This record gives sequence, C-alpha cells and structure tokens, in this order.
Amino acid sequence: MKKFLGLVYGLAAYLLFLGTFIYAIGFVGNIGVPKSLDGTATGPWVRSGLIDLGLLSLFALQHSGMARVAFKKQITRVISPTIERTTFVFASSIALLAVITLWQPLGGVLWSVQNEATRTVLYVAFACGWGVVLVTTFLINHFELFGLQQVWQNLRGHSQVRPAFVTPLFYRVVRHPLYAGFLLAFWCTPTMTVAHLLFAVMTTAYILVAIQLEERDLLRAHPEYAHYRERVPMLIPGTLGTRHSARPEISANQSSAR
Repeated sequence: MKKFLGLVYGLAAYLLFLGTFIYAIGFVGNIGVPKSLDGTATGPWVRSGLIDLGLLSLFALQHSGMARVAFKKQITRVISPTIERTTFVFASSIALLAVITLWQPLGGVLWSVQNEATRTVLYVAFACGWGVVLVTTFLINHFELFGLQQVWQNLRGHSQVRPAFVTPLFYRVVRHPLYAGFLLAFWCTPTMTVAHLLFAVMTTAYILVAIQLEERDLLRAHPEYAHYRERVPMLIPGTLGTRHSARPEISANQSSAR
C-alpha cells in the first residue's frame, strides 16, 4: 500500500508541476492568464516591489536549498528516499504558484519594440527558450527529474539506479542548457516593464548562484565533471575559445545536483 500511495503522490506532484509550468509560460509571456508578469499596477510601488522580491527570494531559497546534498540527507531520515524527488517537485511547484498568484505588477514601461519583424524575433526567441527547457528535461531523463521514475520503480520492486554521466545534444554546447533556456524566455520580450526587469534580473542572479552550488555538488559526485567544465561553456556557446573544443564522447548528466 505504501508503494502505491507513493506512486499516487508522484503522479499528483507531476500533474501539479505540469499545470504550473504551462501557467508560468502564460504568466511570463502575458498569454491568456488572469494575472501576468506585466499587468497593471494595483498598489503602492514600494510595497509591491518588496512583496515581489520576497516571493522570488523564498522561491530561490526553497528551490536551491532542497536541492543540496546536505538537505537530502536530512529529509530522507524522515521520508523515504523514493519520494524525496517527488517532495522537491511538489514544494517547488507550490513555491512557484505562490510567486504567480501573489505577484504584484509594478507598471511602467522601460522600453517597447514597435518594429513588427523585431517583435516576431523576440516572440520566437521566447518560445525557443521554453522549448529548450522542455527538451532538456527529456535529454536528462524527464521522468527521473520529476520523481515519477523513482516511485514507479519502487512500486515494481526495482532498486534505484544512480543517474549516469551523459552529455546529450545541448550539453555538448553549454553545461546548463536548462538555465540557458529559462534566461532566453525571461529576457526576450518586446515590452520590458519594471516588474519584468525585476523578475529577469532576480532570476538571473539566482541562476548564476545556483550554478555554482550545483557544480560543486557535481564535482563531488562525478570527478569527470572537472574536465567537462574545462571544455564546455556555462551558458553561452563558444565563450571558452577554440582551445576548449567540446568532444562528443564525454557526457554530463546534471540530475545528481538538482
């Protein structure tokens, strides 16, 4: 019964993530949602800004804190390791929903691109960013990433297998394509409001810090990651120069440090 309940929990957490992910696309892109990132200001600018900063800070603390090895060791003393990843996904979805539902639009347009061709390019880049995020999750085992594989294997009585060190497709170009996709989606907008800039700056800062923490964990889990890091740039393709040309035979799966 415990194994079956674990599977139900895993499915519920995954469906919650899926709905949150789809809603987040509309929230950031101002597409078909009741409250978007760039909505009309409804309260005092300072108070709204502080609320938004607080929401983003809480999400960053939850998301990065629960991904650390030390936290995983502590929480698996209370819950089964099988549902540790599911619990992370569930908590992250709740934290993101809090950002979306409690977000306070600030108003104020910093710039607005009027050229239709340029606007189209920005919208395409926005869509490509989310596409890169989605494809990357499947490159590194989508179902393991969101906890479904763990609860399914547990139900079938299979032991958990440590993720292999692999670098499929995007990982041969940059070390963190998932984060690169998010940055593309967050910054590519034809209309930049104060709230959108705040969101983009804060999430970029979080991503840069999170990468350092993740890579520290990856180096401990996979010694070969050090060589991979020397050859492949972090977020922007081609920034290491020709002396660090990436070879396809070495791989790096980042699932161990999420």
